[in-house]
Amino acid sequence: MLSAKRQSRGFAPLFWIAAGAACALALGTAIECHQYTISTYPGASWTPSLIYGAVLWFWWAAIALGLWMIARRWPWVSIICLKNAAVELVIASCLAGTHLKILQVIIHGLIVRWPYLHEIGYEQVVAFDFQRMSLEGLLYMILWATCAAISMQVARQQETLQLAELKQQLSSAHLRALQMQLKPHFLFNTLNAITTLVELGKQEEAVKTLSHLNAILRSTLAQQVPEKVPVAQEIAVVENYLAIEQIRFADRLCVELRVDPGALDGLLPCFLLQPIIENAIRHGVAQLEDGGIVRTAIERAHGRLHISVRDNGPGLQHKPSSKGHGVGLRSTEDRLAHFYPERYEFWSGELEAGGFEVCIKIPYEQALA
Repeated sequence: MLSAKRQSRGFAPLFWIAAGAACALALGTAIECHQYTISTYPGASWTPSLIYGAVLWFWWAAIALGLWMIARRWPWVSIICLKNAAVELVIASCLAGTHLKILQVIIHGLIVRWPYLHEIGYEQVVAFDFQRMSLEGLLYMILWATCAAISMQVARQQETLQLAELKQQLSSAHLRALQMQLKPHFLFNTLNAITTLVELGKQEEAVKTLSHLNAILRSTLAQQVPEKVPVAQEIAVVENYLAIEQIRFADRLCVELRVDPGALDGLLPCFLLQPIIENAIRHGVAQLEDGGIVRTAIERAHGRLHISVRDNGPGLQHKPSSKGHGVGLRSTEDRLAHFYPERYEFWSGELEAGGFEVCIKIPYEQALA
């Protein structure tokens, strides 16, 4: 149901439309009546013709506004009337009779003021006969059907918009839930690494790790996690993360990061790369005693961003558990599906030469300056 505020905004333009239509029809009727009157009484006044036209059409303008307000505020009334035509016929007859009675009273007063109107048959215009009642009833039915049809169409459009808004809200809530799955996982691993460094007496490495963690949190949390960020900003987060991991793994981890300069201003979902690289380290490099390599490449080609992350680990079949690996990849693909429905490519799998690779292709979007 529409709020009272929204209904009041919608009523104002409708009022002026109805008033304008009534004025035009009243003026047209007045001109026709006056032409008929002066054909018998040249020099007759315009006033009775204008009064008759106004009473005739402003009545129906008021009825139209009333029908519209009822149809918008209580849609079920229109449904009941659609299922029970007898109700509408009774209403139409009552309104037609009331209107004709009002017109008769008005015309009687006009005849008292301008007696010549009686001689040209003004009373016959509003006589209570079947033809006149039928015309009045038909006009009411047309107005009612029009208001009901338009109201139902507007209601359907509003339901469609509300459904779309609800889907957007649910989608955004789902995205926030996915992001919240990633951050605690990353923070837990990093804090655990800092604890280990402190226990081993590596104070300098612990301080550096905290510094990098602070930079990551400042870039991701201070801005309340924007949905998309430029590649350059995402790379800054990744570099801080990799610096933390290199402190943890020392010589066991070699990092190769290659970024096309033409891709730096492209947009991608915030915090997209870090979980993928974390998976490569956790499920790939961490399984090796030494010589672990993680290669990350980002390039712009044919209007798309191409992203690949690969490691030289043992592959899925040699991992004791790939549960966390699968959850991370599913979360990544869910985020891509949210931002680029049917416009992204996502592939992950083992390499023939050993190791694991994740490839992503998304539309290139230029970041605003």
